[in-house]
Amino acid sequence: MPAFAFTRQPDALAWFGSERGGPILASEHARISQALTSRTPQPWLWVAPEGAAPSSPASRAPATRGVRLRTTAGAHRLAGQVRCGLPLPLPTEAMGVIVLQHVLDAGDPQPLLQECSRVLEPGGRLWLFVLNPWSPYRLRWRGAGLVPRALPQWRLQLAAAGLVVSEHVLHYGPVWKGVADAPGHGPAPLRAARLLEAEKRVAGLIPPSPVARAWRTAPAA
Repeated sequence: MPAFAFTRQPDALAWFGSERGGPILASEHARISQALTSRTPQPWLWVAPEGAAPSSPASRAPATRGVRLRTTAGAHRLAGQVRCGLPLPLPTEAMGVIVLQHVLDAGDPQPLLQECSRVLEPGGRLWLFVLNPWSPYRLRWRGAGLVPRALPQWRLQLAAAGLVVSEHVLHYGPVWKGVADAPGHGPAPLRAARLLEAEKRVAGLIPPSPVARAWRTAPAA
């Protein structure tokens, strides 16, 4: 099974386990918990950086119906309930919800996005947390090897994977300092992280044309 490779420096995602990256992950926990329970009883998949706290959102989600994986710093692989690379060892169209928490902020996002599109069931949703390149907080991840992308770029990436992207975008995390998210703490568009939602849609099959029936009357005796 091929390794889950990033094209940037291998420990780029380890930044989220630092005192500067931790507040971003913490601000997203409540929303992740909501995502993992949004399509119960369908299974879910949550992929997060190694520094993400393993207990917060997952403790409020049905663990028997989910798979939580984390990126292992420096190893280019995924670990957790299974250890793997890509392709994911999951059946096609098996997941109702997938949460990618900043794991696409380093390297080429398409390999993992294509796998997510494959394992999502029709109507399933992808919740994608990414860094906001316009946030002043970018000064704290500068030099870490992370690759924040603008919203149009992410929409193109998701569309290339066959997913339909919602126009609604939410913002999380601090603006300037490494403090937890709080209502009214800085304007939303300047927060450190964004949440994009996408859905897998499959065109319905065209039903066969009904068979024409000609009713015949019995000949007169």
